[in-house]
Amino acid sequence: MPLELYLGDVVRLRKPHPCGGYDWEVVRLGADIGIRCLTCQHKVLLERRDLERRLKTFVKRAAAPDQS
Repeated sequence: MPLELYLGDVVRLRKPHPCGGYDWEVVRLGADIGIRCLTCQHKVLLERRDLERRLKTFVKRAAAPDQS
């Protein structure tokens, strides 16, 4: 089952970005996940599977959208 991700989640990856930052914000959802480095604001698209492998922990969870 795929990992539950929401827009605005802040995740920590296992390896640092070249700028030195570990924390990323989820900015796009779908088959590819868009994340933005919170240190240098660089945006990256990763396949969901790759992100799930690289994910270490959630720093901050965003609220789930209402399913009305």
